[in-house]
Amino acid sequence: MVSRVIPVDPFDLVIFGGTGDLAQRKILPALFRRFCAGQWVDGAQIIGAARTGYDSNGFRDVVRESLKTHAAKQCQDVSALESFLRRLDYVALDGVSDEGWGHLARRLKPGRVRAFYFSVGPRLFGPLAERIEAHGLITPLTRIVVEKPFGHDLDSAQALNATLAAHFTENQIYRIDHYLGKETVQNLMAVRFGNMLFEPLWNSQYVDHIQITVAESVGIDGREEYYDRAGAMRDMMQNHLMQLLCLIAMEPPAKFDPDAVRDEKLKVIRALDPVEPHHIVRGQFEGEGSGYRQVVGNERSTTESYVALKAHVSNWRWAGTPFYLRTGKRLVARSSVINVMFKDAPHSIFGADAGRHANVLSIRLQPNEGITLKVTIKEPGPGGMRLVDVPLDMSFAEALGPENQDPPDAYERLVMDVIRGNQTLFMRGDEVEAAWAWTDPIIAGWQARGDVPKPYDSGSTGPGDAELLMKRDGRRWQGINP
Repeated sequence: MVSRVIPVDPFDLVIFGGTGDLAQRKILPALFRRFCAGQWVDGAQIIGAARTGYDSNGFRDVVRESLKTHAAKQCQDVSALESFLRRLDYVALDGVSDEGWGHLARRLKPGRVRAFYFSVGPRLFGPLAERIEAHGLITPLTRIVVEKPFGHDLDSAQALNATLAAHFTENQIYRIDHYLGKETVQNLMAVRFGNMLFEPLWNSQYVDHIQITVAESVGIDGREEYYDRAGAMRDMMQNHLMQLLCLIAMEPPAKFDPDAVRDEKLKVIRALDPVEPHHIVRGQFEGEGSGYRQVVGNERSTTESYVALKAHVSNWRWAGTPFYLRTGKRLVARSSVINVMFKDAPHSIFGADAGRHANVLSIRLQPNEGITLKVTIKEPGPGGMRLVDVPLDMSFAEALGPENQDPPDAYERLVMDVIRGNQTLFMRGDEVEAAWAWTDPIIAGWQARGDVPKPYDSGSTGPGDAELLMKRDGRRWQGINP
């Protein structure tokens, strides 16, 4: 099965912060891979913009070295690399003054999609938006892309949304969450709404509970200052895991349309109950000389590097079905997986000796993207009816053929969706604010109670209290598999 590549119309993409880590490590390699896949047409251009005093050739040299590291496979085609680099330009400008903006305006071509990627800190979003409008760069085909964090709490998110709305319409604003660009995340919707097999069972009558795990084996190296202000709740739970919860729990939209999909996601967030204090666990990793507090240089830090919680969606479909979410740093393995745990059969005809057996649908986001359905069969051999659980496993790389063993990176899909004008996989302003409205009381409760994170060993599955969170309900976490 060969993926069909649909070329996009010519565009101008300006990357503010074009010399920074995100642009060099993720955005530009993603664009190069899409270029090599034949998704560009002649005339498209990328303009890097930053305070660094490069000229265009100097910027191309920097990008060339980055691509050799982050798009090594495609860089083997030297002619493709050089052809891509010729489509790059550079403007030195200041985001908080008018310096260099006239040069940028002269580089842009009329009558085409004009996308501005804010690959900079949130403090520059407002000044950049103001100057884009002040210099007459906004057209009906203008889009802006902003990276998380979308605020630090509800008040700051509302202020950020108001700032952007003063210069752009909502359909011009693309709030990017790279998790939504993952192939398997999008397959959540395909599995749910494209298969009659699952949708009739996707409710509290048949589902016992749902687990969402985003485990990371890495720490916070290079992000110490930001992370100690944010913590796992703000950095991961409020956005990435919230989005996964929405896609799992949402009602079928009337059509696969950006606003129809985001309307249903918003309903899920608004249906979330407040989380009780005894239904949440915070943790902080420890290690000989490399514990969290040593890494951030603050021996009194109470910032969490791990969160596990039990949530309820109070609507008709999910009443009584708990959702268990967990995420953490320095865990035993890197693994993102959603486990839909179905209920036991109402009556076993095989007797007590057969044990308990329930179906589990596991949706693996990373690594080894794929879907596994655990079903119960008879164990082979004589000696009676012995039951055993076996997986029906579909690894995307194996099922879809060798040509699909290297699926597009999330940024490849999302940046191309910006050019196409498709907002389905991007967060809407009211969605962001609703997520903060649910998250803020949890954080405020920690502060009011003087809550201190539970220690856990680096390389473990997290604090022991997270296991107790499940055991109290007679359940257990599925393993964090390497």
